[in-house]
Parts: sequence; structure tokens; C-alpha cells
Amino acid sequence: MPRQPRFAFTFAPETVDHLSAVQRKYHGLIRKTIDERLGHTPEQATRNQKRLDQPAPFGATWELRFGPNNRFRVFYEVATQEQTVSILAIGVKEGRRLFIGGEEFKP
Repeated sequence: MPRQPRFAFTFAPETVDHLSAVQRKYHGLIRKTIDERLGHTPEQATRNQKRLDQPAPFGATWELRFGPNNRFRVFYEVATQEQTVSILAIGVKEGRRLFIGGEEFKP
């Protein structure tokens, strides 16, 4: 089976602040998961990768869940023609609460 074309990543400037609110020991996991899961098939819906209903956080159209207890969230958009994935936000889910950049996100 031929491999899907590789997508390039762009990160919104705010994601630096979002990532700094996450424990440093998880930064490698976050980078690795974004690369592995979104590098080739960012628009493939799975149990942990889904299209979002609008309005969604940061105007994202997709969400990726991963990590211990599926606690991490990456909100992103895909530009298929340009072969790019725009990472708009990185958050941590604690129970029913979503924290982005250390602050609770309330829609």
C-alpha cells in the first residue's frame, strides 16, 4: 500500500504558551504524537481523532486526543491542497474540564 503524502506543520504562536503550561516530561510525547498521527492522515477519523462540530475551540475543525488517560488535546485545521496541518491549540483535559495555556477553556 503506498504511503500517504507527508503534511507540513504550522503552529499558531499561542501554542508556545499552551505547551509551556504542560509538564515538560510530556513535550516529547506531544511532538511525537503530532508527527506520527497527523503527518500522513490528518483527516482520517478514528476513535481519538475526530472532526469537530462548529463552533469549536479556536475555530479548529479537528481534534486529536492522546496520552495517559487521553488527557491531551490538539486542535487543528487541515489545508489539503497545500498539504499543511495548522496546530491551533494544545490543551489538557482534567475530568470534564479543558485547560489551554493553564487556563480553563469555557466555550
